[in-house]
Amino acid sequence: MPDSCSSIPTHVREISPCRSLPRVLSCAAIERHLSSTVEHTLRKREVFGSNPKGGSPGPQYALRAFFVAGKGDGMADGAQRRRVVTIGIAGGTGSGKTTVSRELRARVGTDLAYLMHDSYYRDWDELPIVDDRPNFDHPNSLDTALLVQHIQQLQRGEPAFVPHYDFSQDRRTGETHRVDPRPIILVEGILIFAEPALRDLFDMRIFVDADADIRFIRRLQRDLEERGRVAEAVIKQYLSTVRPMHLEFVEPSKRYAHVIIPRGGRNVVAIEMVVDRIRSIVASAATVETVSDDQ
Repeated sequence: MPDSCSSIPTHVREISPCRSLPRVLSCAAIERHLSSTVEHTLRKREVFGSNPKGGSPGPQYALRAFFVAGKGDGMADGAQRRRVVTIGIAGGTGSGKTTVSRELRARVGTDLAYLMHDSYYRDWDELPIVDDRPNFDHPNSLDTALLVQHIQQLQRGEPAFVPHYDFSQDRRTGETHRVDPRPIILVEGILIFAEPALRDLFDMRIFVDADADIRFIRRLQRDLEERGRVAEAVIKQYLSTVRPMHLEFVEPSKRYAHVIIPRGGRNVVAIEMVVDRIRSIVASAATVETVSDDQ
């Protein structure tokens, strides 16, 4: 094999930031190299090593990258590990994200850990200020670093303790609830695709879309009925921060979506298509392979 890595398949070179991989590319060698250099970025990719006995690489020498994020020590030969599938659902306020999430959870089953970005709002006195009022709609209003940490814990097979947020008091209660690891992690939030550190954790990114007038009406109903707000305050907040932040952060984040679902939870056809795709990804991730370089 030549010293240059030019003969290595393109997808191998794209995964690794290093330009000089070992000359003898056994499966174990590739695994050790990649797992130490890309750790959190490996997501359902296939890496083919060279056949140590000569000839073209074949499926028996394939290393399927079903790593648990954060594990950088590689797998011992013969070890087995199952990869967690992480799905993000974003969209503007009142777009129908929660309805779509509920439909997916009902159809996919119970093997799912569910996180909401809304649980990670900062307390009132820690929120960014716009026109002398706290801005709940800016990315800095959310403790995204903690959400990222919790997703990574679940991906490693560890439980996460999610904070409770009291929207009537605009602060955390100090209590938490435990979310146990599952084969699927579903994360819902308005701004989850606007944050690169969060966006990069998702295997599938779904954006739920709806007309602005429909979204405003849903937002008004929700804040009056569920969050103890008054109509005048909801309208003022919508005009001063919700709409401007949507145009600045939420709408542009749509371009990062793999799938856009118009009309939210009413779009049964789109939801069924997404469910089929999720089942396909999960079935693939559940195919645990034995890694060995002594064949």
